Amino acid sequence: MGTARAMWVLYDGAVALLSIENLNICFGSTQAVRGLSLSIAPGESLGLVGESGSGKSVTALAVLRLLDAAATVSGRIEFDRRDLVALPAEEMRRLRGREIAMIFQEPMTALNPVLPVGEQIAEAVRVHQRELSRRQVREKVIEAMQAVSLPDPAGRYGDYPHQFSGGQRQRILIAMAIANRPRLLIADEPTTALDVTVQAQILELLADLRERFGLAMLFISHDLAVVSQVADRVAVMRHGLLLEEAPRAAIFREPLHPYTRSLLGAVPTMRTDLQEPLSIVGASGGEPADVPLREAAPGHWARV
Repeated sequence: MGTARAMWVLYDGAVALLSIENLNICFGSTQAVRGLSLSIAPGESLGLVGESGSGKSVTALAVLRLLDAAATVSGRIEFDRRDLVALPAEEMRRLRGREIAMIFQEPMTALNPVLPVGEQIAEAVRVHQRELSRRQVREKVIEAMQAVSLPDPAGRYGDYPHQFSGGQRQRILIAMAIANRPRLLIADEPTTALDVTVQAQILELLADLRERFGLAMLFISHDLAVVSQVADRVAVMRHGLLLEEAPRAAIFREPLHPYTRSLLGAVPTMRTDLQEPLSIVGASGGEPADVPLREAAPGHWARV
């Protein structure tokens, strides 16, 4: 795919904000990601889909340079034409959390249980906006809490994570991520631990924040039904390999790769026959990397 289209130009002519080119990630002899190339335009949402172990979250951590020393990373990851792989550590720290922010999937482990939530959000602001006074930081925090529709943000500034519901804790993580108005938001399975009603509210919130702040988003999930609600384009991974990438409508209307079809077949819909078992995702096995991605239609790439 890297040689088939310009690295910085998407199929519709948009210039990419984030571009990943031929990314390989290894842990010892285990190759977690193999030759991955993806691009996201400003304001666009890309859904990265696949089962556990497909390489989705590892890819996100590589973008933020949060992988530990055991990982070997090669290829290019560029954000606004800056090579993140080669960026000096201090510049990467300034960029991480300010221009690229991440929402993690489990708020109870991502939040510090002994620190008030307002102070946790404030810490994210202080790191990147050192010129602000204490009062200005507090105002920024309350503004971020209001943006994610947390009730009574000024009154709950000093409350602790255990005093909030699961959905509210996820909103706190989102507030922390958007407090510095990043250009790219990485959401790693942000609705996995939530019930269906709260999940719908969080997805609606993310869509609203994208529109209000012009955010680009990399939305990581194993759930195609969830991705269908938030993504402009969808990329499907398995065993570290990109198998298919297309605009959302094309993926759901005409999936080309057998694995994409099996994922879709395993998702229940209103038309699903309750007397019939759901489709089973294809048997686990190594995907053939020697089958190249080809462009079957404008913007629709598949390894078939």
